Amino acid sequence: MGKKENEMSAMEIDDPKSDGSEQILPRFSMNVLQLMKTSQSQHGLRRGDYARYRRYCSARLRRLYKSLKFTHGRGKYTRRAILESTVTDVRFLHVVFYMAERAWSHAMEKRQLPDGPNARQRIYLIGRLRKAVKWASLFSSLSSIKTDSRTSLEAEAYASYMKGTLLFEQDLNWETALSCFKNASAVYAELGKYGDLENQVLCRERVEELDPSIRYCQLKIGKSNLQTSELLQIDEMEGPALDLFKAKIEAAMEEARSQQAASLTEFNWLGYRFPVSNPKSRVSILKAQDFEKELQGPGAESLTAEKKLTIYDKLFTAYNDARNTIRSDLVSAGNAESVKDDLNGLDKAVGAVLGQRTIERNQLLVKIAKSKLNRKRDDKTEKITKPEELVRLYDLLLQNVTDLSDLISSGRDRKPEEIALEEECLHKSLAFRAERCFYLAKSYSLAGKRVEAYALYCRARSLAEDALGKFQSTAKKDEGTIQELKALSKECRANSCIEHATGIMEEEKAPENLSKKISTISLNDKATKVEEKYLVDKLEVYESAVGDGNAKMAPKIERFPPAFQSIPRNPIVLDLAYNCIEFPALEERKKKVQRGFISRLWGGRNSTTG
Repeated sequence: MGKKENEMSAMEIDDPKSDGSEQILPRFSMNVLQLMKTSQSQHGLRRGDYARYRRYCSARLRRLYKSLKFTHGRGKYTRRAILESTVTDVRFLHVVFYMAERAWSHAMEKRQLPDGPNARQRIYLIGRLRKAVKWASLFSSLSSIKTDSRTSLEAEAYASYMKGTLLFEQDLNWETALSCFKNASAVYAELGKYGDLENQVLCRERVEELDPSIRYCQLKIGKSNLQTSELLQIDEMEGPALDLFKAKIEAAMEEARSQQAASLTEFNWLGYRFPVSNPKSRVSILKAQDFEKELQGPGAESLTAEKKLTIYDKLFTAYNDARNTIRSDLVSAGNAESVKDDLNGLDKAVGAVLGQRTIERNQLLVKIAKSKLNRKRDDKTEKITKPEELVRLYDLLLQNVTDLSDLISSGRDRKPEEIALEEECLHKSLAFRAERCFYLAKSYSLAGKRVEAYALYCRARSLAEDALGKFQSTAKKDEGTIQELKALSKECRANSCIEHATGIMEEEKAPENLSKKISTISLNDKATKVEEKYLVDKLEVYESAVGDGNAKMAPKIERFPPAFQSIPRNPIVLDLAYNCIEFPALEERKKKVQRGFISRLWGGRNSTTG
């Protein structure tokens, strides 16, 4: 029977206005894998935060219960079962699905505890996985009746995966676990052939995530010749389905190291034998030595540079854990001088090995940077190495060599092996100085400073020849380093000649260039949009404004016409109120004087007024 037009999609499940009585459909449809991947990636599992994803599942269930009006009572909690007759809306299937996801995420949260789950927590973990299998099985059985064939297949694969995960964690019935994982993988492989491109990609990713679990089950059964070292390469893959597998592999490796640590009683370094009594130190040293074998073994050439850097980081972590344990033992050793001497020697030996591996790792970084130095950039997002970055890396290498040399030279009654290693550090330091000087000259050359670049190239060549003589005079010759120093010496000579010739040509053309640049000086360039100071503003700056080869534009003298400036002026006072004032009459206040005959003759010259 075909689908009706009013069939509810997965995006409409939160609509509170929808009525379940109007949604009675013969077949529902939901993309289980896409719903699971979207929920997990958007709510914590992209970073492995299972607690956040569990909280999301709980909140999601509350919203679904409320929208479906499928509550369990206000007072006493009474669970309402979801049966075939109950599923009148696709959201009921979402309820069962998120119940399974919540139980599974709770179990995985317990699995990710720092020290691993203890016996009690492991019992709880297994119980949550059983609960997840129960809800997944219910989801599969309901989907087989209420959904279309594709949804039913996805639900069946989901239930098979959950059952296989439970058996995988219990270390029981590896044949059944293998069958469950194979069934899930076969369903996703078949579904990946149909649908849109996004669905095909999701199905293929799911098949790749299930493949390591299948291979591990085959290994436990004995149907595979796969080695444990090959399983460790799966660490590069990401996905929630691989977290349990990685935890299982790591637990197996830790158990194997713990058993092997019983035979590790001494740590050998340059002819010394230091006793290792602490089990934690033994396990950390064994873990670091496993990573060293992976880096120096026959398969090291096939490893990519990024993979090697990842292994180096794990190796450093293991050696640092060992040193922390050794130093804790030193604190608790008290006044036992013999024990303290052994622990100090062990700490020095582990520190020296750590320093050597640090130098190797930084040399790998230099190799990666050199490969990107002269390479043409095909991708615009690809970062090209600058000479200054190589100068910084060689600064780190010089500091690493100095620290290692200081560590080795400390102590009394040194053996010939220690003296030879110290001499090797001095020779490496000279080679690193030559390389650093060469790339420093390269940076000056790119800046157009010919004299400085020429002097640095000559200095780098002198250092390279000195280092070459040191390496050739040793009994144990390092052919790779010798060839690199010979190539460096030749390159320094060639670059110094180029810088010399370029400097002479620029010197010859300097008057002509100077006259051209002087001729381009303008009083003011209105078309220039770049804010730059004028020559009048830089009178106290002692730098060339015309002969500089890095100048992007012709210099400007001064702004013309000059900009308006506010200047102080005397205030202008206008008494506008004077003509509008009516003054009072003062005639009454004047003193009247009677004048005689003689005063009237003089015209009032001697008259006085009041």
